[in-house]
Amino acid sequence: MVGPNGCGKSTLLRGLARLLAPRAGRVLLDGADLRRRPSRDVARILGLLPQHPIAPEGIAVADLVGRGRHPHQRMFARWGARDYEVVARSLEATGTADLADRPVDELSGGQRQRVWIAMALAQETDILLLDEPTTFLDVTHQIEILDLLTDLNRERGTTVAMVMHDINLAARYADHLFAMRDGRLVASGAPSQIMSEGMIRDVFGLDAVVATDPASGTPSMSPLGRHHVATGRGASASPGPSPTAPDAGASAPRP
Repeated sequence: MVGPNGCGKSTLLRGLARLLAPRAGRVLLDGADLRRRPSRDVARILGLLPQHPIAPEGIAVADLVGRGRHPHQRMFARWGARDYEVVARSLEATGTADLADRPVDELSGGQRQRVWIAMALAQETDILLLDEPTTFLDVTHQIEILDLLTDLNRERGTTVAMVMHDINLAARYADHLFAMRDGRLVASGAPSQIMSEGMIRDVFGLDAVVATDPASGTPSMSPLGRHHVATGRGASASPGPSPTAPDAGASAPRP
């Protein structure tokens, strides 16, 4: 899901996760009304990573990731070998295994984000809802996380729904784009079918050039601003004012 700030992307995601009740209509999970299903059953099928998750004060990384196993445990039951295996694998997949014993409070924003993603992975749900999962991550970790989510989709069949602000990464990794504006769906479909200069203008109010990404073969958007635009692209590319040159016949100023 892509769109400008405040268009309703996160609200829609929260509605899909049963955190908000729809004013009209229903959210169906496997054909059944989501709000009528037991919470533990839903938690085994649907995982959510919100935009601003809050960790309990002082909790260690491994303990936080381990909370993703709660929906799979019976009351008063101890952890089994599989629980430890899944947590270790989730830490390893997100590059956070070396942080396992550190308090979450001491981590950088990017490290915390990867830990939260590890917890979502440890939940082992059929559906993952992620609200801006690449926030705070440098470009290397953005690609690693998106590659990991693609692996989950292709190898385990996990359905992944994400809110993203980077429309180029969204177009590269998504099978299906939903473009929103003012709480409404403006366009939906495969990135190659809907991502156009007209769509960017309608959704973001921005002039842009859309071309094929040479690395991925997917659509890529280059915004047109008032500055740093190649000549002929329709935006002013004139440099700033030049220093005033002295008249040809004027004498040079004295030191």
